[in-house]
Amino acid sequence: MILATRQPWLMFSMLVVPLLTLASPAWLRIAGTPPAWAPLWLLPWALVDGQRSGSLAGLCLGLLLDSLNPGPVSAIPALLLLGWWWGRLGYEGPPIERSFNLALLAMIGTLGLNLSLMAQWAWRSWFGLRGLQGAPAARLALPGWHGSDLAMAGVQILLGQLLLAALLAPVFCSLLLLLFRRMQTASGRG
Repeated sequence: MILATRQPWLMFSMLVVPLLTLASPAWLRIAGTPPAWAPLWLLPWALVDGQRSGSLAGLCLGLLLDSLNPGPVSAIPALLLLGWWWGRLGYEGPPIERSFNLALLAMIGTLGLNLSLMAQWAWRSWFGLRGLQGAPAARLALPGWHGSDLAMAGVQILLGQLLLAALLAPVFCSLLLLLFRRMQTASGRG
């Protein structure tokens, strides 16, 4: 959290993630699926600032994203664990600098986030828990949708976001990693 306390405007960069989520341009979508911006921002932050700060940033980012989509499932558990894991990798392992490594870690993060959301939906529908306004969580759309339809939609979103993470991470994460490291060095900790 040292980077955030010495350079507080960098925490405001977290606010760009919900804005990108809301304003995802059509040309940046694959089959209507936007990128998962949260892992793309959280990865460089956690690598530079450590596991405690990565976990806290994952929690805050999850709260921001959950406020955009109020519902019975949450992005908080996955982002919290990813922030902790990536922060641990950044401090205990060799420095991660290559684009391929960043793309692979971003894909793992996107996969973890989507699988966490899918597991929460499956758990809620398995136990018949109720969602918003008392509607059963299994009824996500109009009557006539079946579990197989929802599963295929989830797989399509997952594959689209994995491909976008692999394409965007080398550029987006590399630039953020350079910025965060430069700010860390400029703040006197390096």
